[in-house]
Amino acid sequence: MDLKEIQNLIKFVAKSGASEVKLEMEDVKITIRTGSNLETIVQQIPVSQHMPQQAMQTAQPAQAVPAVSDAPVSSADDNSKYITIKSPIIGTFYRKPSPDKPLFVEVGQNISEGDVLCVIEAMKLFNEIESEVSGTIVKVLVDDSSPVEFDQPLFLVDPS
Repeated sequence: MDLKEIQNLIKFVAKSGASEVKLEMEDVKITIRTGSNLETIVQQIPVSQHMPQQAMQTAQPAQAVPAVSDAPVSSADDNSKYITIKSPIIGTFYRKPSPDKPLFVEVGQNISEGDVLCVIEAMKLFNEIESEVSGTIVKVLVDDSSPVEFDQPLFLVDPS
């Protein structure tokens, strides 16, 4: 199943008013859930090991993962105490809910679990990315209105 077919399926489910649709094929399992806020979640769970990497991506809440850096050891030591918050989906990264509103978070701001950090637009849907950790924003790693990839680092958070 290619991306275009998945997009058409999402549109069909959204128009039909169904709250959840599950589709299982020999090489992929897809679950589409729509809520009252019209956010659509697509999960693709690989059944076989022969699927392309892009098809195995799943939409899920932002995950806090320890920072990993290919930089020199001194830089890696500096970032090792921080937690990297990564993008759970492909889309366009926005730091504000709309152009005339203030930023969700700024460098130096304390955050708690569940705080909205940013919005990622994917296929005309705006997905709020919430923090799964508490701490202080140390660095924003992506420019506003920039495209982001799945698992791309977005923020560095100091948990202490």
